[in-house]
Amino acid sequence: MDPRETVFITAAALGERLAAGAPLSVLAVRNPRLPEHADAPRIPGAIDIDLPTELAAPGGGTRGSRPLPAIDALQRDAIRWGLRRHVPVVLYDHDRCLTAARGWWVLRWAGLTQVLLLDGGFPAWLAARLPVGTLPATPAPGDVVLSAGHMPVLDADAAAAMARDGVLLDTRIRGNYIGGATVPGQPPRGHIPGSVSAPAADALTEAGTFLDAATLRHLFETLGADGRRPLGVTCGAGISAAHGVAALASIGVAAAMYSGSWSAWAADPARPVVVGGRPG
Repeated sequence: MDPRETVFITAAALGERLAAGAPLSVLAVRNPRLPEHADAPRIPGAIDIDLPTELAAPGGGTRGSRPLPAIDALQRDAIRWGLRRHVPVVLYDHDRCLTAARGWWVLRWAGLTQVLLLDGGFPAWLAARLPVGTLPATPAPGDVVLSAGHMPVLDADAAAAMARDGVLLDTRIRGNYIGGATVPGQPPRGHIPGSVSAPAADALTEAGTFLDAATLRHLFETLGADGRRPLGVTCGAGISAAHGVAALASIGVAAAMYSGSWSAWAADPARPVVVGGRPG
C-alpha cells in the first residue's frame, strides 16, 4: 500500500465513505468550550475533541506546555468519543491539519493503527462541496482499548543527541527558530543546537493540502531527512512536530517526536540555545 494512504484521506474519499455508510469515526480537533466553536460548520456526524484538555496533560516547566495525555484519561475520552475497535478514525481541523496532526499522533501513540488525517482539513471539505452540518454528534460509548508507547518519543537528552548524531527537524516558523532577544523573565528564543529548520507549512500546497509524495521526498532529502540517519522532529509544544511526523510517514520515513519541544527545552536554564539561521 502507498504509505500516503495510511496517513491521509482526501475529502472526496471521505465523502464517499460517509455517504456509503461505512463504519467510521470522524473527530474534529477544535475547542468545543468556545462559544464560536459550539455551532461552527462541521462535517456532519463529527465529534468535537479539545486539543488543550484532551490531547495533552497539564503542563509547565520542563514538562513543556503540552505533555502527552495520561493514557487512562485518553482512554476515558476515547470511549466518550465513541471510538470502536477495528473502526477507522479520521481527524480534521480548520487549519490545514496543523492541529489535527496532534490528534493523529496521539491516537497512533496510544495504539490505534487505522487513523487518518483529512488532507487539507475542513477547507478541503468545503472546496469539494460536500455536506455541512452545525451540530456535534452524540455517539454511543465506544469499546476501544488504548495503551501508551506505540510511537517513538524523545526527551530533552535524546533530542540533543538526535541533533548531534542524527537529524532533528524543527517545524516552527522560521522566525521562532532564528530567535533573538527576549524581555526579562521570559524563556530564551532560538533553537536546539544542531537542529535544522523545517517549517511545517513548507510541506503544504497553497491550498493547504500536503505536497505530493515526490515533492515531499525532495523537500526532506534536502534537509537530510531521507531515512538513512536517525530522525526526530521538534517544534514549540508538540503540535506542528506531529504534522512533520505525519508528512514523513506519508513517504515511508519514520521519525520520533520530541513531545516537550521548545517549551520544555527553554524552561531548563542548563540547556544551550542557538540564535540565528544556522543549526549551530
